[in-house]
Amino acid sequence: MITRIKIGTGSCGLAAGAAEVFDFFKKNITEIEIIGVGCIGHCYAEPLVEVETDQGSVFFEKVEPKQAFIDKVLNLDESSRLPMRPERSDRELINVTRLAGRIDPISIDEYFENGGYNGLKKALTMQPIDVVKELKISGLRGRGGAGFPTGMKWGFLQAQKTTEKVLICNADEGDPGAFMDRSMMESVPHQVLEGMLIAAHATGATQIFIYCRAEYPLAIKHLKIAIKQIIEHGLNKINGRDITIKIKEGAGAFVCGEETAMIHSLEGSRGTPRFRPPYPTDSGFKGLPTMINNVETFANVPNIINEGGEEFAKIGTENSKGTKLFALAGDLKYPGLVEVPMGITLAEVVYDIGGVEKGSIKAVQIGGPSGGCIPFDHFDVQIDYDSLKSLGAIMGSGGLIFIGNYRCMVETARYFLDFTTRESCGKCTFCRVGTKRMLETLEIITAGNGHQKDIQFLQDLGQKIIKGSLCGLGQSAPNPVLTTLRYYKNEYERHVNNKQCDALVCNALVNVYIDKSSCIECGLCIKNCPVNAISDDFIIDNEICTRCNSCIEVCPKDTISRVAGGNANA
Repeated sequence: MITRIKIGTGSCGLAAGAAEVFDFFKKNITEIEIIGVGCIGHCYAEPLVEVETDQGSVFFEKVEPKQAFIDKVLNLDESSRLPMRPERSDRELINVTRLAGRIDPISIDEYFENGGYNGLKKALTMQPIDVVKELKISGLRGRGGAGFPTGMKWGFLQAQKTTEKVLICNADEGDPGAFMDRSMMESVPHQVLEGMLIAAHATGATQIFIYCRAEYPLAIKHLKIAIKQIIEHGLNKINGRDITIKIKEGAGAFVCGEETAMIHSLEGSRGTPRFRPPYPTDSGFKGLPTMINNVETFANVPNIINEGGEEFAKIGTENSKGTKLFALAGDLKYPGLVEVPMGITLAEVVYDIGGVEKGSIKAVQIGGPSGGCIPFDHFDVQIDYDSLKSLGAIMGSGGLIFIGNYRCMVETARYFLDFTTRESCGKCTFCRVGTKRMLETLEIITAGNGHQKDIQFLQDLGQKIIKGSLCGLGQSAPNPVLTTLRYYKNEYERHVNNKQCDALVCNALVNVYIDKSSCIECGLCIKNCPVNAISDDFIIDNEICTRCNSCIEVCPKDTISRVAGGNANA
């Protein structure tokens, strides 16, 4: 018997048409409760519908707003079911995301029914010092990238003897391809807020800020509803004081993910980092002791308090405890959100969870635009803070981009460095000027005008930027370049010495060619060429061609292709 139907209406679901599915199901099914939920991680299968029955749940993928799909759902039709179980792989370990996509995100009553705020209730019966001790026992490290021990940071703020203290939730997720924090705020906003309220009790904080990028409207909407419900239920009354909870919408500056730059932005100033010490726990927002953790870190706290730090510490490795959320994107079969135990190998994530065939992928970019590229022959590395560092990469907040064999690693490095160069606040010379010089050099190489000395220049300048930059943005910005130089130097040398891009990605090093022996002369390529580079006898003038690929995309017989060549002096 069907008891309830849940439709994934997180951002990934809405982008795939879940709003239309939701409206259609609500209109045509009146006898069964239908609710919208967040994302369970299977973004590749959206729009996703979960049917709750008295025997368990059944999932349906890629549902459309049609009566035929309603019939399949109501009849529990096997043909349209999600082929893999909700956990996607037995390699995954559901912990912090156990309620994500499974409950109504804006219903505090349903959160209560599933154990919500039990962690807060338990914490309020404990002395603040004991709450901090539990966090230290758990071994939880900050999930925002640096991996600083959470309990230690909480202890720093707790030790401050002031009447006013500030908590900030870093929800300014800015890495290309990362969406862990967005998914948690959309799916379980109360879980994130509960973690912050527990932190307020443990540290004596009196003000809470959530610094969330404005590009996350659904997350902000759900947070606002949850905050209103918290106040209505009096859950913000901690130790006899009303905790203020405010949302600050960021303008999308990547550098504001750095804690001192974020504090400046909260104060109404330009978001630039400052020297430390003093550290924020000594002097932060408006001079008050301030502590910053990211969304995933706070979301772990309720379970740790509920189940005990020792239980949490059973998962993971000696120095990296618990689970980690990763956003999988790029050249893979199953993009989406996954939760895995620390210590899992990268190969298990790539092949078993991502669904990638061995031999079809050359690298994984981990840690966002400031992370590093790990080649396929190092996929046996364990995912933990120390092991990744040894390969020149970082954990980061959890972005994991799959790079297929047909990608150019020089262009990949240029792409990521272009992002960090644009996002530099410009405060320190090494970051402001150094990243620009590195980017210019990469552009010269991808244009076919590079020299051997350019490769050594990138290596030397990258090390100097790391040593000389003020904040984490500059200190990690060269990582994509340095790791691709470390593992794919041969591709740089092919670009420089042979003026060739083997992946046929760098436009200046390729030509576009029509195989006239197979061409049916339909004329679609001529009609769709934006620069009139194709003659009436179907020959492409590569001096005019911009390599936009329009002709390749419209050719019905696949007779047009990119080939090695190009103007090396372009």
